[in-house]
Amino acid sequence: MEVTKIVITGGPCAGKSTAMSRIQEVFNQKGYRTIFIQETATELILAGINPVSCASNSDFQNCLLKLQVEKEKIYEEAVKKMDADKVLIVCDRGALDNRAYMTEEEFQRALESIHSNEIELRDTYDAVFHLVSAAKGAKDFYTKANNEARMESPEMAAAIDDKLIAAWTGHPHFRIIDNSTDFEEKIMRLITEISLFLGEPEPMEIERKYLIEYPDIEWLKKQENCCRVDIVQTYLSTVGNEEHRVRQRGTDGNYVYYETIKRKVDDFKRIEIERRLTKDQYLRLLMEADIEKHPIRKSRYCLVYENQYFEIDIYPFWDDKAIVEIELNSADEQVNFPKELKVIKEVTEDESYKNASLATNHKM
Repeated sequence: MEVTKIVITGGPCAGKSTAMSRIQEVFNQKGYRTIFIQETATELILAGINPVSCASNSDFQNCLLKLQVEKEKIYEEAVKKMDADKVLIVCDRGALDNRAYMTEEEFQRALESIHSNEIELRDTYDAVFHLVSAAKGAKDFYTKANNEARMESPEMAAAIDDKLIAAWTGHPHFRIIDNSTDFEEKIMRLITEISLFLGEPEPMEIERKYLIEYPDIEWLKKQENCCRVDIVQTYLSTVGNEEHRVRQRGTDGNYVYYETIKRKVDDFKRIEIERRLTKDQYLRLLMEADIEKHPIRKSRYCLVYENQYFEIDIYPFWDDKAIVEIELNSADEQVNFPKELKVIKEVTEDESYKNASLATNHKM
Protein backbone atom coordinates (compact mmCIF):
# COMPACT_ATOMS: atom_id res chain seq x y z
CA MET A 1 0.00 0.00 0.00
CA GLU A 2 1.22 3.47 -0.94
CA VAL A 3 0.08 6.03 1.67
CA THR A 4 0.65 9.78 1.23
CA LYS A 5 -0.34 12.35 3.87
CA ILE A 6 -0.70 15.98 2.80
CA VAL A 7 -1.91 19.20 4.44
CA ILE A 8 -4.23 21.75 2.89
CA THR A 9 -3.80 24.93 4.88
CA GLY A 10 -4.29 28.65 4.35
CA GLY A 11 -5.63 31.83 5.87
CA PRO A 12 -9.34 32.41 6.60
CA CYS A 13 -11.55 32.37 3.48
CA ALA A 14 -8.91 30.80 1.24
CA GLY A 15 -11.12 28.20 -0.45
CA LYS A 16 -10.22 25.08 1.54
CA SER A 17 -13.78 23.70 1.65
CA THR A 18 -14.13 23.87 -2.13
CA ALA A 19 -10.63 22.46 -2.51
CA MET A 20 -11.47 19.41 -0.37
CA SER A 21 -14.48 18.57 -2.51
CA ARG A 22 -12.47 18.91 -5.73
CA ILE A 23 -9.54 16.86 -4.37
CA GLN A 24 -11.87 13.97 -3.56
CA GLU A 25 -13.47 14.07 -7.00
CA VAL A 26 -10.19 14.25 -8.95
CA PHE A 27 -8.05 11.81 -7.00
CA ASN A 28 -10.74 9.16 -6.56
CA GLN A 29 -10.85 9.11 -10.36
CA LYS A 30 -7.06 8.65 -10.40
CA GLY A 31 -7.41 5.48 -8.32
CA TYR A 32 -6.71 6.86 -4.84
CA ARG A 33 -8.71 6.05 -1.73
CA THR A 34 -9.02 9.62 -0.47
CA ILE A 35 -9.36 10.05 3.31
CA PHE A 36 -10.10 13.44 4.89
CA ILE A 37 -9.19 14.52 8.42
CA GLN A 38 -11.48 17.41 9.33
CA GLU A 39 -10.17 20.66 10.81
CA THR A 40 -9.66 20.10 14.53
CA ALA A 41 -9.94 23.75 15.59
CA THR A 42 -13.39 24.17 13.99
CA GLU A 43 -14.49 20.87 15.53
CA LEU A 44 -13.60 22.11 19.03
CA ILE A 45 -14.96 25.64 18.56
CA LEU A 46 -18.34 24.42 17.28
CA ALA A 47 -18.51 22.09 20.30
CA GLY A 48 -18.15 25.11 22.60
CA ILE A 49 -14.45 24.69 23.39
CA ASN A 50 -12.45 27.80 22.49
CA PRO A 51 -9.74 30.12 23.87
CA VAL A 52 -12.39 32.04 25.85
CA SER A 53 -14.08 29.02 27.44
CA CYS A 54 -10.69 27.55 28.40
CA ALA A 55 -8.56 29.07 31.15
CA SER A 56 -6.18 30.53 28.56
CA ASN A 57 -5.35 30.46 24.86
CA SER A 58 -2.34 28.32 25.72
CA ASP A 59 -4.58 25.70 27.37
CA PHE A 60 -6.87 25.65 24.33
CA GLN A 61 -3.97 25.30 21.90
CA ASN A 62 -2.42 22.47 23.95
CA CYS A 63 -5.72 20.55 23.85
CA LEU A 64 -6.08 21.24 20.12
CA LEU A 65 -2.56 20.02 19.34
CA LYS A 66 -2.97 16.83 21.39
CA LEU A 67 -6.28 16.04 19.68
CA GLN A 68 -4.82 16.79 16.23
CA VAL A 69 -1.84 14.48 16.71
CA GLU A 70 -3.84 11.61 18.23
CA LYS A 71 -6.58 11.91 15.61
CA GLU A 72 -4.05 11.64 12.79
CA LYS A 73 -2.51 8.54 14.42
CA ILE A 74 -5.91 6.84 14.57
CA TYR A 75 -6.66 7.65 10.92
CA GLU A 76 -3.25 6.32 9.85
CA GLU A 77 -3.80 3.12 11.84
CA ALA A 78 -7.22 2.62 10.26
CA VAL A 79 -5.83 3.22 6.76
CA LYS A 80 -3.36 0.34 7.21
CA LYS A 81 -6.32 -2.05 7.50
CA MET A 82 -7.91 -0.93 4.22
CA ASP A 83 -7.91 -2.91 1.01
CA ALA A 84 -6.42 -0.26 -1.28
CA ASP A 85 -3.30 0.20 -3.38
CA LYS A 86 -3.01 3.99 -3.11
CA VAL A 87 -4.31 6.07 -0.19
CA LEU A 88 -4.24 9.86 -0.01
CA ILE A 89 -4.76 11.26 3.51
CA VAL A 90 -5.75 14.93 3.29
CA CYS A 91 -5.53 16.97 6.49
CA ASP A 92 -7.70 20.07 6.68
CA ARG A 93 -4.92 21.99 8.44
CA GLY A 94 -1.95 20.31 10.06
CA ALA A 95 -0.36 20.37 13.49
CA LEU A 96 1.86 23.38 12.77
CA ASP A 97 -1.16 25.57 11.92
CA ASN A 98 -1.56 25.97 15.70
CA ARG A 99 1.73 27.85 15.83
CA ALA A 100 0.14 30.85 14.09
CA TYR A 101 -2.11 31.34 17.12
CA MET A 102 0.56 31.04 19.84
CA THR A 103 3.58 32.91 21.10
CA GLU A 104 6.91 31.14 20.64
CA GLU A 105 6.97 30.30 24.37
CA GLU A 106 3.47 28.81 24.20
CA PHE A 107 4.43 26.78 21.15
CA GLN A 108 7.50 25.30 22.86
CA ARG A 109 5.41 24.35 25.92
CA ALA A 110 2.84 22.72 23.62
CA LEU A 111 5.59 20.67 21.96
CA GLU A 112 6.83 19.55 25.37
CA SER A 113 3.29 18.50 26.33
CA ILE A 114 3.19 16.00 23.45
CA HIS A 115 6.89 15.01 23.82
CA SER A 116 7.72 16.12 20.30
CA ASN A 117 9.75 18.73 18.42
CA GLU A 118 9.14 21.09 15.52
CA ILE A 119 11.04 19.03 12.91
CA GLU A 120 9.25 15.80 13.79
CA LEU A 121 5.85 17.49 13.85
CA ARG A 122 6.34 19.46 10.61
CA ASP A 123 7.89 16.71 8.51
CA THR A 124 5.41 13.99 9.45
CA TYR A 125 3.45 15.30 6.44
CA ASP A 126 4.68 14.45 2.95
CA ALA A 127 3.66 17.81 1.45
CA VAL A 128 1.96 21.05 2.50
CA PHE A 129 -0.18 23.22 0.21
CA HIS A 130 -1.10 26.73 1.37
CA LEU A 131 -4.09 28.54 -0.14
CA VAL A 132 -3.68 32.29 0.35
CA SER A 133 -6.60 34.04 2.08
CA ALA A 134 -8.96 36.09 -0.09
CA ALA A 135 -8.03 38.95 2.26
CA LYS A 136 -4.72 39.12 0.34
CA GLY A 137 -5.32 39.96 -3.30
CA ALA A 138 -9.07 39.21 -3.50
CA LYS A 139 -10.51 41.29 -0.66
CA ASP A 140 -13.89 41.82 -2.38
CA PHE A 141 -14.53 38.08 -2.02
CA TYR A 142 -13.63 37.83 1.67
CA THR A 143 -16.60 36.62 3.74
CA LYS A 144 -17.40 35.07 7.13
CA ALA A 145 -20.71 33.61 5.93
CA ASN A 146 -19.43 30.17 4.95
CA ASN A 147 -17.82 29.24 8.29
CA GLU A 148 -19.56 29.62 11.67
CA ALA A 149 -16.21 29.51 13.47
CA ARG A 150 -14.69 32.37 11.45
CA MET A 151 -14.44 35.66 13.37
CA GLU A 152 -11.51 37.45 11.70
CA SER A 153 -11.68 40.78 9.88
CA PRO A 154 -9.88 40.93 6.49
CA GLU A 155 -6.90 42.60 8.18
CA MET A 156 -6.71 39.91 10.85
CA ALA A 157 -7.12 37.21 8.19
CA ALA A 158 -4.18 38.60 6.18
CA ALA A 159 -1.99 38.66 9.30
CA ILE A 160 -2.92 35.06 10.17
CA ASP A 161 -2.17 34.01 6.59
CA ASP A 162 1.36 35.43 6.94
CA LYS A 163 1.86 33.60 10.25
CA LEU A 164 0.71 30.30 8.74
CA ILE A 165 3.22 30.65 5.90
CA ALA A 166 5.94 31.36 8.46
CA ALA A 167 4.91 28.31 10.53
CA TRP A 168 5.32 25.90 7.60
CA THR A 169 8.43 27.48 6.05
CA GLY A 170 11.18 24.87 6.21
CA HIS A 171 9.08 21.92 5.05
CA PRO A 172 10.80 20.17 2.10
CA HIS A 173 7.64 20.22 -0.04
CA PHE A 174 5.78 23.48 0.67
CA ARG A 175 3.74 25.17 -2.08
CA ILE A 176 1.80 28.45 -1.97
CA ILE A 177 -1.27 29.01 -4.17
CA ASP A 178 -1.97 32.75 -4.38
CA ASN A 179 -4.90 34.83 -5.70
CA SER A 180 -3.25 35.90 -8.96
CA THR A 181 -6.00 34.15 -10.95
CA ASP A 182 -9.75 33.74 -10.53
CA PHE A 183 -10.98 31.28 -7.91
CA GLU A 184 -11.65 28.38 -10.30
CA GLU A 185 -8.15 28.63 -11.72
CA LYS A 186 -6.75 28.87 -8.18
CA ILE A 187 -8.32 25.52 -7.30
CA MET A 188 -7.06 23.98 -10.55
CA ARG A 189 -3.54 25.20 -9.75
CA LEU A 190 -3.81 23.43 -6.38
CA ILE A 191 -4.93 20.21 -8.06
CA THR A 192 -2.02 20.48 -10.51
CA GLU A 193 0.48 20.99 -7.66
CA ILE A 194 -0.84 17.93 -5.80
CA SER A 195 -0.81 15.86 -8.99
CA LEU A 196 2.79 16.81 -9.72
CA PHE A 197 3.82 15.92 -6.17
CA LEU A 198 2.06 12.54 -6.32
CA GLY A 199 3.58 11.78 -9.70
CA GLU A 200 0.39 11.81 -11.73
CA PRO A 201 1.14 10.96 -14.50
CA GLU A 202 4.79 10.94 -13.33
CA PRO A 203 6.73 12.66 -10.52
CA MET A 204 8.17 15.56 -12.54
CA GLU A 205 10.26 18.30 -10.95
CA ILE A 206 10.96 21.64 -12.70
CA GLU A 207 13.86 23.31 -10.97
CA ARG A 208 16.14 26.28 -11.61
CA LYS A 209 19.43 26.88 -9.84
CA TYR A 210 21.40 30.12 -9.40
CA LEU A 211 24.84 31.03 -8.13
CA ILE A 212 24.60 34.03 -5.77
CA GLU A 213 26.96 36.14 -3.71
CA TYR A 214 27.33 34.93 -0.12
CA PRO A 215 24.08 36.12 1.50
CA ASP A 216 23.65 38.24 4.60
CA ILE A 217 22.94 35.50 7.16
CA GLU A 218 21.78 37.98 9.78
CA TRP A 219 19.22 39.36 7.30
CA LEU A 220 17.96 35.84 6.60
CA LYS A 221 17.63 35.10 10.33
CA LYS A 222 15.49 38.20 10.81
CA GLN A 223 12.96 37.22 8.13
CA GLU A 224 9.72 35.83 9.54
CA ASN A 225 9.28 33.54 6.51
CA CYS A 226 12.73 31.97 6.74
CA CYS A 227 13.87 28.77 8.41
CA ARG A 228 17.32 27.14 8.62
CA VAL A 229 17.68 23.39 8.10
CA ASP A 230 20.95 21.43 8.33
CA ILE A 231 21.43 18.76 5.68
CA VAL A 232 23.84 15.86 5.21
CA GLN A 233 23.47 14.35 1.74
CA THR A 234 25.20 11.07 0.80
CA TYR A 235 25.32 9.67 -2.74
CA LEU A 236 24.90 5.94 -3.24
CA SER A 237 26.42 3.73 -5.92
CA THR A 238 24.31 3.70 -9.11
CA VAL A 239 24.33 2.55 -12.71
CA GLY A 240 23.18 4.52 -15.77
CA ASN A 241 21.88 8.08 -15.57
CA GLU A 242 20.16 7.73 -12.19
CA GLU A 243 21.12 9.77 -9.15
CA HIS A 244 20.53 7.88 -5.91
CA ARG A 245 21.03 9.58 -2.56
CA VAL A 246 20.01 9.58 1.10
CA ARG A 247 19.58 12.70 3.20
CA GLN A 248 19.53 13.61 6.88
CA ARG A 249 17.51 16.80 7.40
CA GLY A 250 16.78 18.79 10.58
CA THR A 251 18.26 21.00 13.30
CA ASP A 252 19.50 20.81 16.88
CA GLY A 253 19.70 17.00 16.96
CA ASN A 254 16.18 16.47 15.61
CA TYR A 255 16.32 14.83 12.17
CA VAL A 256 14.23 13.10 9.53
CA TYR A 257 15.61 10.90 6.77
CA TYR A 258 14.86 10.55 3.05
CA GLU A 259 15.86 8.42 0.07
CA THR A 260 15.69 10.07 -3.38
CA ILE A 261 16.11 8.72 -6.91
CA LYS A 262 16.34 11.24 -9.77
CA ARG A 263 16.35 10.72 -13.53
CA LYS A 264 17.05 13.59 -15.93
CA VAL A 265 14.45 14.30 -18.65
CA ASP A 266 15.94 17.52 -20.06
CA ASP A 267 17.88 20.57 -18.84
CA PHE A 268 15.00 21.71 -16.60
CA LYS A 269 12.88 18.62 -15.90
CA ARG A 270 13.68 15.57 -13.81
CA ILE A 271 11.70 12.58 -12.63
CA GLU A 272 12.06 12.41 -8.85
CA ILE A 273 11.00 9.59 -6.54
CA GLU A 274 11.35 10.18 -2.80
CA ARG A 275 10.43 8.25 0.33
CA ARG A 276 10.80 8.73 4.07
CA LEU A 277 13.21 6.43 5.90
CA THR A 278 13.54 5.32 9.47
CA LYS A 279 16.90 6.03 11.07
CA ASP A 280 17.82 2.33 10.81
CA GLN A 281 16.94 2.24 7.09
CA TYR A 282 19.05 5.36 6.56
CA LEU A 283 22.05 3.87 8.36
CA ARG A 284 21.76 0.63 6.33
CA LEU A 285 21.71 2.55 3.03
CA LEU A 286 24.80 4.51 4.08
CA MET A 287 26.70 1.22 3.66
CA GLU A 288 26.05 1.60 -0.11
CA ALA A 289 27.69 5.04 -0.29
CA ASP A 290 29.64 5.92 -3.44
CA ILE A 291 33.23 6.02 -2.17
CA GLU A 292 34.22 8.45 -4.96
CA LYS A 293 31.89 11.13 -3.59
CA HIS A 294 32.18 12.90 -0.24
CA PRO A 295 29.03 13.47 1.82
CA ILE A 296 27.65 16.98 1.22
CA ARG A 297 27.02 19.06 4.33
CA LYS A 298 25.15 22.32 4.00
CA SER A 299 22.90 24.73 5.85
CA ARG A 300 19.73 25.43 3.89
CA TYR A 301 17.73 28.62 4.46
CA CYS A 302 14.15 28.14 3.23
CA LEU A 303 12.73 31.54 2.35
CA VAL A 304 9.23 32.52 1.17
CA TYR A 305 9.25 35.69 -0.93
CA GLU A 306 6.29 36.89 -3.04
CA ASN A 307 4.75 33.42 -2.68
CA GLN A 308 7.80 31.69 -4.18
CA TYR A 309 9.81 29.19 -2.12
CA PHE A 310 13.59 29.73 -2.28
CA GLU A 311 16.12 27.24 -0.88
CA ILE A 312 19.47 28.93 -0.20
CA ASP A 313 22.32 26.46 0.35
CA ILE A 314 25.39 27.55 2.33
CA TYR A 315 28.39 25.21 1.93
CA PRO A 316 31.37 25.02 4.36
CA PHE A 317 33.92 25.20 1.50
CA TRP A 318 32.65 28.57 0.14
CA ASP A 319 32.78 31.91 1.94
CA ASP A 320 32.04 34.13 -1.08
CA LYS A 321 29.11 32.44 -2.82
CA ALA A 322 26.11 30.15 -2.34
CA ILE A 323 23.45 28.32 -4.36
CA VAL A 324 19.74 29.13 -4.64
CA GLU A 325 17.25 26.55 -5.91
CA ILE A 326 13.58 27.07 -6.73
CA GLU A 327 10.96 24.64 -8.04
CA LEU A 328 8.55 26.08 -10.59
CA ASN A 329 5.23 25.19 -12.18
CA SER A 330 6.65 25.66 -15.68
CA ALA A 331 10.07 26.21 -17.25
CA ASP A 332 9.14 29.77 -18.28
CA GLU A 333 7.76 30.93 -14.90
CA GLN A 334 9.45 34.17 -13.78
CA VAL A 335 11.61 34.06 -10.64
CA ASN A 336 11.23 37.12 -8.36
CA PHE A 337 14.38 37.41 -6.26
CA PRO A 338 14.48 39.62 -3.16
CA LYS A 339 16.94 42.49 -3.73
CA GLU A 340 19.07 41.20 -0.84
CA LEU A 341 20.08 38.13 -2.90
CA LYS A 342 22.70 39.12 -5.49
CA VAL A 343 22.55 36.74 -8.44
CA ILE A 344 25.85 36.04 -10.19
CA LYS A 345 24.46 33.74 -12.88
CA GLU A 346 22.05 30.89 -13.53
CA VAL A 347 23.70 27.46 -13.22
CA THR A 348 20.74 25.16 -13.87
CA GLU A 349 22.53 23.46 -16.78
CA ASP A 350 26.04 23.70 -15.33
CA GLU A 351 27.05 20.22 -14.16
CA SER A 352 29.88 21.60 -12.01
CA TYR A 353 27.37 23.19 -9.59
CA LYS A 354 25.27 20.08 -9.05
CA ASN A 355 25.56 18.54 -5.60
CA ALA A 356 26.85 15.29 -7.07
CA SER A 357 29.75 17.19 -8.71
CA LEU A 358 30.44 19.20 -5.55
CA ALA A 359 30.56 15.92 -3.62
CA THR A 360 33.30 14.72 -5.99
CA ASN A 361 35.37 17.91 -6.15
CA HIS A 362 35.13 19.33 -2.62
CA LYS A 363 36.16 17.56 0.56
CA MET A 364 33.92 18.52 3.49
